[in-house]
Amino acid sequence: MQQHARFVCDIPKQLRLFRWRKSLPFAPPLLPQPVLGFYRVAREKRQTKQLSFMAVDPSGDFHGDIDVSDNVPSRKTLDTVNEFPVFDVNSKPHTFKSLIASDNNENSRTLVIFIRHFFCGNCQEYLRSLSTSITPEALKFLPTPTKILVIGCGQPDLIPTYQRETECPYPIYADPSKNLYAQLGMIRTLSLGPKSPEYMQYSLPSAVVRAIYQTIKAGRGAFKGGNYWQVGGEFLFEDGGVSWCHRMQNTRDHTEIPETRRLLGLDGAKPPSRKTFSSGIRRSSSQLQWRLSDRRKSWSRSRDRAEKSSPEGSTMEKVKEDSGAEKAGERASEEEGKTTGPAIVTNGSAA
Repeated sequence: MQQHARFVCDIPKQLRLFRWRKSLPFAPPLLPQPVLGFYRVAREKRQTKQLSFMAVDPSGDFHGDIDVSDNVPSRKTLDTVNEFPVFDVNSKPHTFKSLIASDNNENSRTLVIFIRHFFCGNCQEYLRSLSTSITPEALKFLPTPTKILVIGCGQPDLIPTYQRETECPYPIYADPSKNLYAQLGMIRTLSLGPKSPEYMQYSLPSAVVRAIYQTIKAGRGAFKGGNYWQVGGEFLFEDGGVSWCHRMQNTRDHTEIPETRRLLGLDGAKPPSRKTFSSGIRRSSSQLQWRLSDRRKSWSRSRDRAEKSSPEGSTMEKVKEDSGAEKAGERASEEEGKTTGPAIVTNGSAA
């Protein structure tokens, strides 16, 4: 009896699986046991697939930082991801193994940076700081050949725009399926973290405004940036495996630039300060003041030339010259009177 009551209570829930439920003239009082079992198994498989794809409990999306392990992936995991496709700027597919393979059969290293969606201002700031601190020229002087790759979770159509915004000199690829993110243990969260990292030279409000502006400017491409919940990390591949990795715990948890420099064998110096939006405003305002002052000078010169070239201007010049000549004559006569006056008095007294 209790089993029969449970089946009856499950009827409305199971009927939602049938899109033609509303077209039925009546609702059947009880579905057969095989039908209920089939849909129950299908629902469990779908939920298991979603959880394995997300790699974490979906409730973590709304509960701040998630404790993620930085253990390197296993050899079995690497064998799985080696055949995953990624797309370049021309939407051409490449296997992940071909990107991290060593050139000329030499021992080499590849630092793969997984970013968030292509409109993320935090990741854009990270790549700007990384590009100014670790240049391709600096990598050439390392004893071990080293290269850097960037992989995003959006569509490859947005790679050219993203490369212009970040001025990143390193190749950028896209993994729209996010299979690499899931298999390598990267999570999904919207947490900002406890503090702002050092590589963020823009304030958070300005980064948000820039991201919104880029999203609006992209038009239809606004829906191709990637999953906003997905966060990335950094993986250093060498000798056919992963020697070091870091998985982000929040949306601003990329590895700091000094630590990345030490990891690659460079010094631990901080990245140089870049020209931010406020410095650009100050520079543009000073240039505007200089241009206005120069423009005022040019206006005064042009006004003087116009007055000289016009008939009224020539008449005024003549009047000024005549008045100047009269004043000069008056001053000369006054000076002559001063010098000749005492001489006449002397001559008169002598007479």
